[in-house]
Amino acid sequence: MEGSVDKLNLRRELNAARSRLSPEQLRANAVKVRETLLEQPWVQMAGLVACYWSTGSEPDTHGLVFALWKHGATVILPVLREDNDLDWAVYDGPGTLAPGRHGIMEPVDTRRGVEAIRTAALVIVPALAVDRRTGVRLGRGGGSYDRALARVGPNVPTVALLHDGELIDDVPHEPHDRHVRYVMTPSGLTSLM
Repeated sequence: MEGSVDKLNLRRELNAARSRLSPEQLRANAVKVRETLLEQPWVQMAGLVACYWSTGSEPDTHGLVFALWKHGATVILPVLREDNDLDWAVYDGPGTLAPGRHGIMEPVDTRRGVEAIRTAALVIVPALAVDRRTGVRLGRGGGSYDRALARVGPNVPTVALLHDGELIDDVPHEPHDRHVRYVMTPSGLTSLM
């Protein structure tokens, strides 16, 4: 129970810090993250990329998703299921999204199933923080991405997008929490494994 309380408090702190970021900072951060990530050879070579459509003060992925798609990658985005697991569907341009559960934009394409993430050559996930020692990510608390990451092969690059200051020394974690191999912030890419 203590870990859950610690996670709740940390989520509150991180969300409060994110809410203080100006629209200008968010836009500048998005450009830095997108440009640095797209420079990586393993990103350029990924044929199938699992990503997410950002909301609110999350590191913005809209330009990243569009750039990956324009450069020829097949991009799959999550579709939140009733059981809070993630189904996946193909992004096929800006006009192919519609509001889903909780108002989050989702592709209107045919659902590929929860196992579709297994075939991704690159997986980009949201996080509120990542532990710099273990790579364990702190999500919003629903467990959706922990379930999805459990299906990803051990050699597939998994990248959490964060704002500066969110790669921290200690993220409370539980046995079901999953780690990522990389963290991308406006300051640069950090390898954790």
